[in-house]
Amino acid sequence: MQARFGIIEVPRSIASAIEHAQLAEAAGFDWFGVADSQSLFRELFVTLAVVGQGTQRMMVGPSVTNPLTRHPAVMASAIASVQEITGGRAMLGLGTGDSAIYNLNQRPGGLQGLRDYILALRALLQGERVEFGGREIHAKWTADLRNNEWGAPPPIYIAAEGPRTLELAGEICDGVICGLGLSEDVVKLTLDHIAIGAERAGRSLADIDIWAMTRVNVGADRVALVNEIRMELASTAHHTFRFTQKGKLVPPEFAAAIRRVQAGYSPANHEELGVSPNAGLMDDGDFLNYMVDRFAVLGTAEDCVERIQAIRAAGIHQFLFTGFVDERAALIKTLGAEVFPRCRN
Repeated sequence: MQARFGIIEVPRSIASAIEHAQLAEAAGFDWFGVADSQSLFRELFVTLAVVGQGTQRMMVGPSVTNPLTRHPAVMASAIASVQEITGGRAMLGLGTGDSAIYNLNQRPGGLQGLRDYILALRALLQGERVEFGGREIHAKWTADLRNNEWGAPPPIYIAAEGPRTLELAGEICDGVICGLGLSEDVVKLTLDHIAIGAERAGRSLADIDIWAMTRVNVGADRVALVNEIRMELASTAHHTFRFTQKGKLVPPEFAAAIRRVQAGYSPANHEELGVSPNAGLMDDGDFLNYMVDRFAVLGTAEDCVERIQAIRAAGIHQFLFTGFVDERAALIKTLGAEVFPRCRN
């Protein structure tokens, strides 16, 4: 399988989102995802509309949004509009919710709610009427999209960290964004759980578009690279292990450090650049190094190529990068020029 690469944009301005999308397309990225956190960043679907108009080739869509801040009929209409704007390049990434809902003082819903939402959304994108929350709803205009040459509704992905969520993705979704980690044992566990869910639906791993969520930074000074993504690693510890550490291959010596980060994490400063309270939570050197080793592709271009190829050998070939750094444009260009050409095949 050929390696493919995506990148997530935190839209700190509309202009920067368009710039980064066009740079990413020129650099050879295959997917441009936009994060959804209405209290902190620019509006998701407005950003996707202008990004879609400003690009020609890449898949674009939320990576990820949630079932709580948008009714499924609203979501169906929004993503179908992006599908129309892009001529069939849209995708929809969903999760139980993170900073978007924490900043509204809400809490994530359960997996049954996510399942119900996705099944309702899929029906709506087919132009069907469906019952949701005890009421019949519809988004009938979305059926018009089938009259175009690209035809099908946009694919639906789940961002999944835990065993049950990975299984749900394997069972009902077109794709999955795997957030459990990148080490060989974690990749194996991830794929095993996706396969369990796929088998329930009479499918296999080959039927599911599998991507790994990947923290990234490229350069020669490892200490500086790690410091620059400390807040990303804090976000990862907060989110990946928030419901439970069970079944996620957490070394016992880091269980308390994870709980400390979760207790101190500030949703209002989510993915904030520079010195931030969340970056300051990653003050345990051993735990910090563990998080880098488990969740990041980091180092020189040669180090990054070696790491990517090791993950591919474990079974995952597609990477959705974050890289929320000050010199974002430079990182996009470096990945495209110095990393991708050496690990595409």
